[in-house]
Amino acid sequence: MAQLFTRDTQAIFWNNNKTAIQRMLDYDYTIKREKPSVAAIVAPTASGKFEKFFYGADEVMIPTFKTTAEAKAAQPQADVLLNFASFRTAYDVTMEALEIGGFKTIMITAEGIPERLARGMNQAARDAGVVVIGPATVGGIAPGAFKIANVGGTIENIVNSKLHRAGSCGLVTRSGGLFNELSNIIAINADGIAEGVAIGGDRFVGSVFIDNLLRMEENPDVKYMILLGEVGGTEEYKVIDAVKAGKITKPIIAWCIGTIAKYYDSGVQFGHAGASANAERETAEAKNKAMAEAGIHVPATFNDLPAKIREVFESLNIPAIPEPEINIVPKVRRSKQFICTISDDRGDEATYAGFPISSVATPDTGKGIGDVVSLLWFKKQYPKWATDFIETVMKTVADHGPAVSGAHNAKVTARAGKSVVESLVTGLLTIGPRFGGAIDGAAQYFKHADDNNMSPKEFLNYMKGEGVPIPGIGHRIKSLKNPDLRVKGLMDYAAAHFPATPLLDYARTVEALTTSKKENLILNVDGTIGILMVDMWRALGYSEEEINEFIASGTLNAFFIVGRSIGFIGHILDEKRLAMPMYRHPMDDILYDVPMAEKI
Repeated sequence: MAQLFTRDTQAIFWNNNKTAIQRMLDYDYTIKREKPSVAAIVAPTASGKFEKFFYGADEVMIPTFKTTAEAKAAQPQADVLLNFASFRTAYDVTMEALEIGGFKTIMITAEGIPERLARGMNQAARDAGVVVIGPATVGGIAPGAFKIANVGGTIENIVNSKLHRAGSCGLVTRSGGLFNELSNIIAINADGIAEGVAIGGDRFVGSVFIDNLLRMEENPDVKYMILLGEVGGTEEYKVIDAVKAGKITKPIIAWCIGTIAKYYDSGVQFGHAGASANAERETAEAKNKAMAEAGIHVPATFNDLPAKIREVFESLNIPAIPEPEINIVPKVRRSKQFICTISDDRGDEATYAGFPISSVATPDTGKGIGDVVSLLWFKKQYPKWATDFIETVMKTVADHGPAVSGAHNAKVTARAGKSVVESLVTGLLTIGPRFGGAIDGAAQYFKHADDNNMSPKEFLNYMKGEGVPIPGIGHRIKSLKNPDLRVKGLMDYAAAHFPATPLLDYARTVEALTTSKKENLILNVDGTIGILMVDMWRALGYSEEEINEFIASGTLNAFFIVGRSIGFIGHILDEKRLAMPMYRHPMDDILYDVPMAEKI
């Protein structure tokens, strides 16, 4: 893997660090990436399904998930995990990601992961072929392609340091702070960096100097490399050995900070956990000397590093890199108050879920109201068998006569001289648990029984324990001897067009048991609709969790609302057409029982 990141790289961000995520998206906008670099956020305590962030002057929605597994399943193309968990959690998050698989790179920002755990974690990553940046790091960057979180600082600093486009240098440091400073020095004295990684300041980090330098050796965009080490450890000697063995042939400029350590009588830690010399060869001075002897370009002092960079860069005669056009991040941005993901009326023609209205509305398109519902309610283009079923459902529930509560309310209101809208609303407000609710309930309870492998008898006992009559079972008039033709029509359609009907098949076994007790305890139209809706969604590839969300959010009732609105409006217009007078309920149909109120 010569390149860690490309312009198509996307990451899953563990922990909702809004500032760091926004900086990544500002970078994406600046360099004109085609898609945001953050594909998902893992926020175990979040209650929402997404977070809004600015993308230039506009906003984008980044989906949030409770677990890494859910995020990875939803965004399989995201092969970078940015682990911003605390040091108490970072190890577990990383190990889980390695077990899930599909990640090429994991960055760990936490400092202070116990060393025993860090060593095991790093070895597990190596065994899995995963590059770990960190722990205790700000991350890395591939200029013009992808940047991790806060690397490079503000957008202004990024552009000044030429981190908005690829240069020629491969930069590897331990220090995150000095990474930014060196990026600026390289921009002033050369043409910027092609890739940069801050490997982290903990004693045991995942990818070490040699790992990154060997990769950069294979990257054709990297013409020379800069290594900034520090006092402590022996990783620089692996680089020396690679140079001597001819594994690294590109020029390397290197310096180990911490030469002042020789003036102290005992081992002193300089900032990072690994910055402490425990032997002579771990001192910065010894490592600088050994690197110079191996032919690595080592300046006399750190202050001489800029001049050394200029010297090596100019000796390579690298062609000038053209400056690309960039976007300018607006200084003032305003968050939107509403979000719409189903339709758009801003262009030449309004769209339903991306489809121009003319492509689904006119008769010649072959599309019906079921297609519009699938687009606007579910943001998917359903196959014809499913859209035809949706239309069948709405036609089936459109009306059930004037006596039901909704139609009765609508008629009474219309006779009071109210408008169609006002009359319709009074009818719709009766729809709920008792009127129309059997569709929701049937889907919920039959699915629960099927999901839990209950036998019909176990299901009946379960519902008895819940103290709830089985929704979707029973009819006042219809029975086995007098079947409901609406139910037969729905079942016949499903048998002819559905790929499978497992929940209906289960419901029929329950019906066989209930009708053995009483002939009218049949599967009624509401139950058939709710159960077949679940079978439809399963056949369309929705997960069980998504179907449960549809049921819980009232989606099934929505089909009843749309269908029954047709009937309600019919009754309202009928009242208007007949010019019916104000309705008053007959007194002889009211039981009056009004005793004298007691005096207090």
